[in-house]
Amino acid sequence: MGSPEFSWKLADHPKLPKGKTIAVVVLDGWGEATPDDFNCIHKADTPTMDSLKQGAPERWRLIKAHGTAVGLPTEDDMGNSEVGHNALGAGRIYAQGAKLVDLALASGKIYEGEGFKYIQQSFQNGTLHLIGLLSDGGVHSRLDQLQLLLKGCADHGAKRIRVHILTDGRDVLDGSSVGFVETLENDLAKLRERGIDAQIASGGGRMYVTMDRYENDWEVVKRGWDAQVLGEAPHKFTSALEAVKKLRAEPKSNDQYLPPFVIVDENGKPVGPVVDGDAVVTINFRADRMVMLAKALEYEDFDKFDRVRFPKIHYAGMLQYDGELKLPSHYLVSPPEIDRTSGEYLVHNGIRTFACSETVKFGHVTFFWNGNRSGYFNPEKEEYVEIPSDIGITFNVKPKMKAIEIAEKAKDAILSGKFHQVRVNLPNGDMVGHTGDIEATVVACKAADEAVKIIIDAIEQAGGVYVITADHGNAEDMVKRDKKGKPLLDKNGKIQILTSHTLQPVPIAIGGPGLAPGVRFRKDLSTPGLANVAATVMNLHGFEAPSDYEPTLIEVLDV
Repeated sequence: MGSPEFSWKLADHPKLPKGKTIAVVVLDGWGEATPDDFNCIHKADTPTMDSLKQGAPERWRLIKAHGTAVGLPTEDDMGNSEVGHNALGAGRIYAQGAKLVDLALASGKIYEGEGFKYIQQSFQNGTLHLIGLLSDGGVHSRLDQLQLLLKGCADHGAKRIRVHILTDGRDVLDGSSVGFVETLENDLAKLRERGIDAQIASGGGRMYVTMDRYENDWEVVKRGWDAQVLGEAPHKFTSALEAVKKLRAEPKSNDQYLPPFVIVDENGKPVGPVVDGDAVVTINFRADRMVMLAKALEYEDFDKFDRVRFPKIHYAGMLQYDGELKLPSHYLVSPPEIDRTSGEYLVHNGIRTFACSETVKFGHVTFFWNGNRSGYFNPEKEEYVEIPSDIGITFNVKPKMKAIEIAEKAKDAILSGKFHQVRVNLPNGDMVGHTGDIEATVVACKAADEAVKIIIDAIEQAGGVYVITADHGNAEDMVKRDKKGKPLLDKNGKIQILTSHTLQPVPIAIGGPGLAPGVRFRKDLSTPGLANVAATVMNLHGFEAPSDYEPTLIEVLDV
C-alpha cells in the first residue's frame, strides 16, 4: 500500500450512475434452509423478505457465509458476526481467528512472538493461568488449540499451570462439558507425569461467568474474577469433573449457566488463585466476550466492580481483542491486518456514510466492517449511531429488540438526502436465536422483516437502491439434526434445540427504483460468499472495485 502507484481513486463504473442513495441491510443470523417447524424464518410472517425472494435469480440469490468463504479453516466452521462483517466490509478473504491461531500453533511461531516471551517471564517463579471457553464449537475457542498450547507452554518452561474453564452448551450440545473436562483432565495428568504441576483451578458457565459482552452485565465478569483471581466461589470441589457433574444435576441446570466454582485442596484452600508474578492468557480467539475480562485484568484504573486485589501479572490475549483500544497490549497471535476496506475507499471517493445498529451489533457495522478499526475514516463524511440495547434481560423476553428504532433511524438518514450509503444491522434473528426460544425467534424474524420494509419504503421514496443480506445463519434452523437431517431427541424424547450459528448460505437481494435497468446477478460465479458483496456495493455507488477484491455479484446487460 505504501508504493507510489497506490491511489485511493476508484475508476468510474462504465454503466452504473453515481449519486444514488444505497441502503445496505445486514439481517443478523438470517440463513436459508428447508422450510419446517424449526425454521423460524419460514414460520414467521415475513412478507417483505418473501417478496424479495420472488426476484430470484436476477435480484435474489444465495451466498456463502461460513468456512473458507470467510477465512475460517474448514467448511465445518460456522460463520460468525465478526468474520462475516469483516468479509462484507473488506471485499477480500482474510485468515481469521481460529485459522490464525491454527497457523501460529502449527508453525510454532506463537512461541517466538513478543506476546509469548512476555508471559514466559513468569514461568520461572510464577503460575501460568489459562482462562477460556472449554469447547470444540470453534466460535470462541477450540479444545485442540488449548491442548496444543498447554503442551507448548510446558515444552517452553512453564512449571505450574492452572486452567480456568468456562463451560459452553451454546455453540455445542448442552451436556458436552463433562466429556471436555475428562479430556482436559487426561492431558493435565500427562503433564503431571512430566513433573509439571498442572490442574483445573476454577470454572463456571459461559453466560453466567466471565463471558459477557458489550458491557451488558459486569456482574458476569465479577463472578469469574472472584473465582479465577480471588479463588472465591459459592461452590467448592476437589475435582472439576465432580464440580461439573454435581452442578449439572441441579434442577434447571445447564452448561451455559453453571454457577462459578473453585477447586480446593484437601485443606479446603483454592488450588489456583491469581497472584503477583503470575501470567494469565485468555485462550478465546474471538474478541467480543473477552474484552470485559481483558479490561479487568489489564486496566490499573478500573471501576466496574470491586476487584478486591489487582495482582501484578503478565497478561496476554490469544489475539488482540480491540485494535483501537490496543486491548490487551500483549497477545500471542497477531490479528489479520485488513487494509483498504470498502468503507475507506468510498470515503476517499466522496461517499457519505451513515451506519447504525443497537449496542449488541453496533461494533459489527462499524469496527468489524471497517477492518477491525474503531472510529471514523473521515468524521465529516460519516455518522455512526448506536441505539442502546435492553440490558439485564435475555433477548427472548423482548424479541423485537430495537429493530424498528434502527429502521426509523435509517429511514431518516435516507430521506435526509445527506448520505450516499445507509448501513444497518438488524440483530434479531441472531440474538434471539441464541436463546433457543423458537416462539420468540419467530417474533424476532417478523420484527426484522417489518424493519426491512420501513427501509425499503424509504428507498422507494428517495429513488435509491437497496442491498439486503445477512452475515451468517441461525434463526433458519433451531434444532440439532442427525446425519439424515431428522431432529435429534434427548433421552426424555424432547427435541434438542440448536442455539448456535449454522452452515447455511444467506440471501442477498438487490432492488429499488434507483437500480439501473439491466442490472442482475451474474450466473458465472459458482460459489460466491460475503466478500463478494463489497465490490457489488461499490458498483452500485458507480465505481469499479479494486482489482484484488473478490468479484462483484452483478452484471449490467444492455437494455
